[in-house]
Amino acid sequence: MSSAGEEVMTAAQQTALRAAQAYDDYLVPSMFRPGARVLLDHAALRPGERVLDLACGSGVVAREAAGRVGAHGQITALDINPAMLAVARTHPAAPGTPDIEWIQGSALALPFAEASFDVVLCQQGFQFFPDRALASAELRRVLVPGGRAMLLVSQAIRRNPLYDHLNRAMLARTGIPAYAAPFALGEAGQLETLLRDADFGQVTVQEAQLNVHFPSPERFVRSSVQGAAAALPHWAALSETERAALSDGIQGDVADWISAHTQGGQLHDTMLVYIVSAFR
Repeated sequence: MSSAGEEVMTAAQQTALRAAQAYDDYLVPSMFRPGARVLLDHAALRPGERVLDLACGSGVVAREAAGRVGAHGQITALDINPAMLAVARTHPAAPGTPDIEWIQGSALALPFAEASFDVVLCQQGFQFFPDRALASAELRRVLVPGGRAMLLVSQAIRRNPLYDHLNRAMLARTGIPAYAAPFALGEAGQLETLLRDADFGQVTVQEAQLNVHFPSPERFVRSSVQGAAAALPHWAALSETERAALSDGIQGDVADWISAHTQGGQLHDTMLVYIVSAFR
């Protein structure tokens, strides 16, 4: 029994690692690196600052931040997903930047002392936390007095047509709005209330636009379906053939929209997001 359990766990870990690597290879250069740069431009990091990248994924914000705080800065990156952290650790540090400390942990119980960081950054993570009020309180706790939190969060899905089309197609085929979660904090008032209730001051919510470009548009749908798998309870029970059939079906459902937005072999999209800043 124990041996079988270990084999299943190993297979699950391998599946998670493949998903994390696909995310890093395809979605990070196309969408999350542009988002990281917009977030960091607003954050205006200073040399020597201590920075936490919360819900770091495969670490693009942390790596970009390392280049901005310089060799005397400190970058810590935390994520709950060990597969994402495993991929993050494969990226070498750039010359003249601090080593990044990669930590597995929960945003609801940050494993850091009070006032450990000058800045906390979070790109496209806050909307996934199961208790956002607790995460907000934890975020504030680990900031120094006067420290700042900077978040990048998608606006409502109806303002992001590419994912709105995908969500409608997935809902029609599976009965599950699998793409809704990334847009769950899509109203500016929600974000402002969340942080003010956690006793943050000087809370501002600004609209921003990301111009994103996905190579191999046909791969975008397959990668997106795989990325939404966590919201599909029956996904793990599907065979590889069934998973491919679902991806192909979704591809057909959104083919006209993708074709209309494809040029030079790339899918072009404009994503609407919020940049949120708040001070302890």
